[in-house]
Amino acid sequence: MTHRPFVMWPDKRLRIPAEPVLEITDDTRAIWDEMIAAMEAMPGVGLAAVQLGIMQRLAVVDASDIRGEVVRMANPQVLHASVQMREHDEASPNLPGVWARIARPRAVTVRFLNAEGAWEERDFVGLWATSVQHQIDHLNGMMYFDHLSKLKRDRLVAKARKLAR
Repeated sequence: MTHRPFVMWPDKRLRIPAEPVLEITDDTRAIWDEMIAAMEAMPGVGLAAVQLGIMQRLAVVDASDIRGEVVRMANPQVLHASVQMREHDEASPNLPGVWARIARPRAVTVRFLNAEGAWEERDFVGLWATSVQHQIDHLNGMMYFDHLSKLKRDRLVAKARKLAR
């Protein structure tokens, strides 16, 4: 399956919070399928709809060792986050060629509409938790590098621009 191109930084859509999803429809499921194809093509462990220019609060995550355990989420929100932090190297296809070590809560409880249209609460730990938080940031108009100091963020963006030339 093909997917639409990734929105490239500094496209303004990456800074706009996505619109809530009111119900799960066949169109929603088709968008999730396209997002999964894009995630697998990267390859990555998660994707938010805004990364493809779709301004809806939709995300997919699959941090399993064996692919095929994708969690489809609409309107995800963190209800609880652990005090213990976990560092991980994060990147984005929206700003290719660079990455940064980001500290996020090691575990989170997330509430979301699932593929059946029902509200679900699920605990995510480790890479799953990192990816879910990364996708929620995208849905809120944030990039992973917003968690860095201004100096580190400016250096990262400058390096990405240099690589893009």
